[in-house]
Amino acid sequence: MKSKTPKVLHEVCGRSLVGHVVSAARELGPEQLVVVVGHAREQVEGHLSAAYAGVRTAYQAEQHGTGHAVRIALQELGDTPHGTVIVACGDTPLLSGEALDALAATHAADGNAVTVLTAEVPDSTGYGRIVRDGASGAVTAIVEHKDATDTQRAIREINSGVFAFDGPLLADALGKVRTDNSQGEEYLTDVLGILREAGHRVGASVAVDHREVLGINNRVQLAEARRLLNGRLLERAMLAGVTVVDPASVFVDVSVTFEQDAVVHPGTQLLGVTHLGEGAEVGPNSRLKDTVVGAGARVDNTVADGAEIGEAASVGPYAYLRPGTRLGVRAKAGTYVEMKNATIGEGTKVPHLSYVGDATIGEYTNIGAASVFVNYDGETKHHTTVGSHCKTGSDNMFVAPVTVGDGAYTAAGSVITKDVPPGSLAVARGQQRNIEGWVARKRPGSASAQAAQAAGTTLPGGENES
Repeated sequence: MKSKTPKVLHEVCGRSLVGHVVSAARELGPEQLVVVVGHAREQVEGHLSAAYAGVRTAYQAEQHGTGHAVRIALQELGDTPHGTVIVACGDTPLLSGEALDALAATHAADGNAVTVLTAEVPDSTGYGRIVRDGASGAVTAIVEHKDATDTQRAIREINSGVFAFDGPLLADALGKVRTDNSQGEEYLTDVLGILREAGHRVGASVAVDHREVLGINNRVQLAEARRLLNGRLLERAMLAGVTVVDPASVFVDVSVTFEQDAVVHPGTQLLGVTHLGEGAEVGPNSRLKDTVVGAGARVDNTVADGAEIGEAASVGPYAYLRPGTRLGVRAKAGTYVEMKNATIGEGTKVPHLSYVGDATIGEYTNIGAASVFVNYDGETKHHTTVGSHCKTGSDNMFVAPVTVGDGAYTAAGSVITKDVPPGSLAVARGQQRNIEGWVARKRPGSASAQAAQAAGTTLPGGENES
């Protein structure tokens, strides 16, 4: 990957590569789930413990092959495993729980000692080929591309590297795996030959979609996996009643949820645990992370992170909702409005060019354009409270901590530094004073002076040349 980040911690649609495999495995309800870790052990173990409680890890200090890795995992379990053991690769983010469930079901139904998850691919170049018995359909061998005959190379069914094993038979066979190969490693695929030679059946379960078994080894493949998984997620949403206007330009994480009749416009990213309520409309060109959008709300050209947007609320265009923002029912955060740690009551509007930080605003209040909630004194953040049914003027500064009571008004251009009682009008600005003839005296001959003279302005000395 040419990265400081371990490969299995690179993300696809909001989840790490290994996280996708763990999530798929958990759908089977396993008694034990072990992840074998080696390179960057601390980072991988830290990620797993934080995101996937109950997952155990086994440390493979030296990497001596896939068979060695499975042997390390069984040692972590202690006793010889009973039942079925499923082995999957940690870099296959498209692998689904359904495919693993089908593998386990085939394994049990056919009474196999080992069952291989296979796939029919358009181009099998470079993959291990699945060779079957013509009569029984049992797997007789997995032949690597370099070792395959021309006839075997024509086979399109390939090995995915995912297996279901009979637990006790696996543990016994792993003790018989040799290392007399070009890599000097313990190959897990050798277990198939060992079990077959012992008279046990080796079978296969064919994946419905060959793309599920794609592994990730570079960032080109990472991007391709993201494209495929994103398409899968959007298709699922659309089949559930969500309108995605242009799926090619919309990106979603696996943890995003929708209700019926939500609409997603082009150029939109929905990340984290974002949820769109029934009939909510988001986009175009919006990025929402860990944000809840209520039913019937409209969000246009907006960035939101950790926000709650109430039913029928309106946001944007060009709004920024930072963590802790809570918009009430039918509330509005309009054009070029930024909010942070702010609770906005039902029907309240902050329509234009304003910053609301560390504030509580009541119901049906209107905040005038170009208002700033001055919450930071250089050391500490302070809170501002504006009541319900207030009308605040344009270009107001609310210097926290300060409270504006219910039903109060503030005049345009005011700097509010004192509490405003309910029902009062606060005026906090200097008196206007007009100095007549100032332009002619101070800027004689200027374009402004000529325009004023043409308009009939009195010149110095009291003369008027119009």
